[in-house]
Amino acid sequence: MKKLLLICLVLLVAAPMAMAKKYPTRDITNIVVWGAGGGTDVCNRIVSAEMAAILGVNINVVNKPGGVAGSLGMAEAYGMKHDGYTICGLSESCVTAGVQGGWDKKMDVWYPFIVAGSPDVISVTPDSPYKTLKEFLEAAKAAPKTIKAGAGGSGSIHHLNLLALEKGSGAAFNFIPYPGSAPSQNAAMTGEINCVVTSLAEQAQLIRGGKLRPLAMLTPDGFTIDAISIPSAFADFPDLSKHLPIMQAIGMAVPAGVPDEVKATLSDAFTKALASEKVQQWAKDNYYILNGKTGEAASKEFAQLESLFAWTLVELNTTKVSPDALGIPKP
Repeated sequence: MKKLLLICLVLLVAAPMAMAKKYPTRDITNIVVWGAGGGTDVCNRIVSAEMAAILGVNINVVNKPGGVAGSLGMAEAYGMKHDGYTICGLSESCVTAGVQGGWDKKMDVWYPFIVAGSPDVISVTPDSPYKTLKEFLEAAKAAPKTIKAGAGGSGSIHHLNLLALEKGSGAAFNFIPYPGSAPSQNAAMTGEINCVVTSLAEQAQLIRGGKLRPLAMLTPDGFTIDAISIPSAFADFPDLSKHLPIMQAIGMAVPAGVPDEVKATLSDAFTKALASEKVQQWAKDNYYILNGKTGEAASKEFAQLESLFAWTLVELNTTKVSPDALGIPKP
């Protein structure tokens, strides 16, 4: 009888303890939709490591590039059980997957966490005759479509920033698309094009090495790299504030259907991770501006980017699926 009572007592004590054990109880997988070494991959690895320490479980980061605008990785992550044990590492570039025919959903199926973005900068070769953005844009206005500009592929965030620069200044460039930031930067360094728009994080080493000369940041504030001061484009062209800035949104997400308590746990860990000394220093060293939005605020930002990107691609005649068919409103 005493033995039975003892067993019952143990069970009574153990049951609440078992029930108290909440998410996460095992390792988490973060499926990054872009290749290893890129901005999205690095951001996810840095922040996932900090979140893992907070949550007390491993977060294993794996890369699943391919498809259209990250659609292969998104499909795999979304296809897993919606329990918080699979995270999707993504970026603003993923918002075009739907209109490009690689994804049959809007971005609102995700509950996102935005880590950071690096602001865009417009640069020329060191031997360019243009010393300031004002000189450069005046030349572009005087001879429309003669100045060659690169900014990655059509519809990329860098291309959108270039289009916004045109709208805000009245200039008109001859846009030359490239398959990515690195090829467009190489083209600028060799003189194949006259200017390039990519992120400060991507250009930093080239600017330091004298391979590119920055004219302006496409943000309200300027930046300084070592002793090199880069002014804001807004200083001479205040109308740019109507169109810029358009910032990157690199981060991670779980399906919107994940339980609320799991979202809350991940949001708490994410916020603490971004506040950590390691992440703060990494962002400073690599010219990333930390964002920190989660849930509704992050979803709103992705929705705005999705609308802007999708309808810009319509204007460029590069969509396979109408934004209307996906319920994406015009910006």
